[in-house]
Amino acid sequence: MSKAITILKKYFGYDTFRRGQEDVINSIVSGRDILAIMPTGGGKSVCYQIPALMLDGLTIVISPLISLMKDQVDTLNELGIKASFINSTLSDNEIFHILTDVKNDKTKILYIAPERLNSLGFINLMRSLNVSMIAVDESHCVSQWGHDFRKSYRFIPDFIKSLKNRPIVTAFTATATKEVREDILRLLELRNPESFITGFDRENLKIKVIKGAVKKKYIIDYVGQNKGQSGIIYCSTRKEVDSVYELLGSKGHSITRYHGGLGDNERKQNQEDFIYDNANIIVATNAFGMGIDKPNVRYVIHYNMPRNIENYYQEIGRAGRDGLDSECILLYSPRDVQTQKFLIENSTEDADRKNHEYKKLRTITDFVHTDRCLRNYILDYFEEGYVGECGRCSNCDGNYEMTDRTVDAQKVLSCVYRMKRPYGINMIVDVLKGSKNQKLLGFKLNELSTYGIMKEYPKEELKSFVNTLIAHSYLDYIDGEYPVVTGNNLAMRVLRSEERVLFKNIKKTEVVFEYNELFEKLRELRREFSQRENVPSYIVFGDNSLKEMSVRYPQTYDQFLEINGVGNAKVEKYGTEFLRIIKDYVADHDLHVVWNSNSY
Repeated sequence: MSKAITILKKYFGYDTFRRGQEDVINSIVSGRDILAIMPTGGGKSVCYQIPALMLDGLTIVISPLISLMKDQVDTLNELGIKASFINSTLSDNEIFHILTDVKNDKTKILYIAPERLNSLGFINLMRSLNVSMIAVDESHCVSQWGHDFRKSYRFIPDFIKSLKNRPIVTAFTATATKEVREDILRLLELRNPESFITGFDRENLKIKVIKGAVKKKYIIDYVGQNKGQSGIIYCSTRKEVDSVYELLGSKGHSITRYHGGLGDNERKQNQEDFIYDNANIIVATNAFGMGIDKPNVRYVIHYNMPRNIENYYQEIGRAGRDGLDSECILLYSPRDVQTQKFLIENSTEDADRKNHEYKKLRTITDFVHTDRCLRNYILDYFEEGYVGECGRCSNCDGNYEMTDRTVDAQKVLSCVYRMKRPYGINMIVDVLKGSKNQKLLGFKLNELSTYGIMKEYPKEELKSFVNTLIAHSYLDYIDGEYPVVTGNNLAMRVLRSEERVLFKNIKKTEVVFEYNELFEKLRELRREFSQRENVPSYIVFGDNSLKEMSVRYPQTYDQFLEINGVGNAKVEKYGTEFLRIIKDYVADHDLHVVWNSNSY
């Protein structure tokens, strides 16, 4: 057994690595700089935590995520690994004591915010120490083309140069296009790096796009059907967060909220309520999430369409980080596009950045309207090939019915051609609706034979339909200051009745995840330990570990140690109480248990 595997079992309670982890670890331990692109929930942290235990000296982890630092340090300390963090939440006195421990070799892994690299006192201390590795988490933040650019990440190369000996430099992220990956390698000045792309796919996530739903009714029905499950609901604006929060609160759900309009203390408390399972649901803007590593989030709902694929991928990545089945639902209405355009236009970004964001917005709009496999679409965006239908998205799972929209498509396409020159989506919809706006009348578009031909359709529904035609390449969308729509060869085939237009409609909502009776008993015991020790419940045990216990029924300490996620420290700390619950359940139900080490 390799040293890395031994450490994995001893501290983390797992017998095998996930895909790509061992290769990354071996490369680091051999002394190579690396760039690792791993899916959200793919186990990036282990890839630098295990080498940190194998290398001499201190490992510094640079992360922008204050809440994640605390979670990871709490988890590591729970496992018997000496770790600390420094960020803006600590007092000067607390920082002094932490740095004293670091100086005295009482800390193996130190998490810091990138702004700390501006501190001359910190730099001078690090110069005097043996720093064996720098791990840059969320490394896409270094690129101005990444979705979460942080200027403070540009301090990293100079900090590395200031150290007595250059350490191994490792960079990790879940979301990086080819352009961003090249930026990371160049801007962090990685030397002879080995790059690992273990894939962007999260097979345990079911991805759904729902168009045309009455959003508030859908939310009420869905949350009611999945009562007691942990979920995140993302909204584009603070106003919508407050509205959904009040709606679900009035229905008696255990819920909290998070957005920039709340005070610091309230945001912190609400986030902790969610992490510690005091609230099952959190409604939030995208200000919440990148630093949340709560493994048992069973669903993520986007009440509005996010701005780009990267944000969407990061946010759905909050679901199912324990590997259990989870669901990601995007509720779309055409108004979402206008909201995002408004937010881009009123941002402080320069013109180039804004144009870049508009292009990304178009890409996620196409994602919403495509009939292709949704998983395939995301993987193509990140330039990872995927063959066939996934069977785990709303376009592939068979939970839909096909609708023939050929006649409606012919009406739209005919209108586009009769308008003679390219116009924007709004003008096309106005003509089809028979609008009397002055601009339309001034262009004499009211004289077209297609004027008012679809006046019975709601405006938002008609806009959505035009966007769907664009996403399926029946129309071409031309970007610019004033984006316009044009016809193409496929449109002509539809107009000549040589091509039918068929779209998918989702039929029903499903329950995400169901637990058995023993699982609920174990979850209650976990909650007691969580409250007693003032740590999130998943630090005690993840849902995946409880699920395995509830179907395998371990009866001894050795058997308990075979459960995934159960290491030596957790056996000593929790084994007696959890085994008592399991044994009582087995006795009460007169179950005959035959233990098989390879049964799960």
